[in-house]
Amino acid sequence: MCDDKRIAIVGGGPVGLTTALTLSRRGVPCVVYEAAGEIAKEQRGAAFHPPTLEIFQRLGIESSLMKMGLRIPVWQMRDRADGVYAEFDLGTLAEITNFPFRYHLPQHYLSSLLLDTLKDDPNVELRFRSTVTSVKNEDKTAVLTIATADGERIVRSPWVVGSDGAHSKVRKTAGFDFEGFTWKEKFLVTNVEYPLEKLGYTGTAYVSDPENWAVVLKLYDDTKEHLWRIAMPADLDAPDDVLLQAEAVQARLSKTLGTDMEYPVTYSGTYRIHQRVADTFFKGRVTLAGDAAHINNPIGGFGLNGGVHDAFNLANKLADVWLGLSGEEALELYSRQRRTVAVEVVQKNSIRNKQAMEERDPDVRRRNQDAMRALSRDPVKVREFLLDSSMISSVRRAAEIS
Repeated sequence: MCDDKRIAIVGGGPVGLTTALTLSRRGVPCVVYEAAGEIAKEQRGAAFHPPTLEIFQRLGIESSLMKMGLRIPVWQMRDRADGVYAEFDLGTLAEITNFPFRYHLPQHYLSSLLLDTLKDDPNVELRFRSTVTSVKNEDKTAVLTIATADGERIVRSPWVVGSDGAHSKVRKTAGFDFEGFTWKEKFLVTNVEYPLEKLGYTGTAYVSDPENWAVVLKLYDDTKEHLWRIAMPADLDAPDDVLLQAEAVQARLSKTLGTDMEYPVTYSGTYRIHQRVADTFFKGRVTLAGDAAHINNPIGGFGLNGGVHDAFNLANKLADVWLGLSGEEALELYSRQRRTVAVEVVQKNSIRNKQAMEERDPDVRRRNQDAMRALSRDPVKVREFLLDSSMISSVRRAAEIS
């Protein structure tokens, strides 16, 4: 067994790497264990809210990040048949935040930037192809079992951050519960190379329909000018090889977007969607952040952003403990702050968003849309709505908890 006095971070995605950078900025040493051999480029989170950009500004990477990506100040709510019924302009919040827009950038660009920033950092060691298979609390340390190409290693660390995603081995083996449910459908996710602005779309749009609702957003890509993601519901019982047939994908796109044209599809895939939150984010010497701690459907863009907020909150509290500025109660406070937000804000709002988009009762759907249309014309209500949907309110809510 090896004794490592550094903080162990399990998972080298954006949450784990943000944790590492925050710790390093505070002068705290850490080691990141990542199972893969390189940065993952799967179709994952791609939109950042204002508070997340403020965190990157505080960490000193905002200027590099802003050389990529797309600024999306205006987003829409649409009915599939009737078109736009409400638009919201984040410019309304310009006096509150330096970033009054959504910033569209697939998360692997962020991960690559974080990796470049950390690769020569003396406080951070990056260990790829190192799969943490179990973590257990033991006295005043945590013991990690790690599978590598050279065999199994046992490492004792003073603190562990589990940022290893929805299927977290840290969460499962360290004895956390993961409460919630799984939706009774899959998401069909497509990337199409076509300027949907021609059809009246802003960079983000939520399309309501009982059967063919969708999330439509413009993606940044350094090789393609007009790349859009359309995420749609799919039958859980339908095999992927049927759902992903080119003809089937085109049929769904045409029905959802309301045109008969054939779209150039550059990617299509499916995934399950869940709503779950760990019973606590702190147990013994083990903490959880990001998808390891909470997962939700993607409507509203809360998952990746909430994970970065977790990372920054947790890393600063871990640094305080490490530097002797506070005791372990700081980590219990982290758990209460971020778990409360996960339950009260992320879960509640993402569930509400999905249910509103797929509402089947035409009278209820019409009333909901009329209410949002009226709200969009009321400056006071718009401001409060945008504070909530941009996650500014969620950061404030966490800070209220002491």
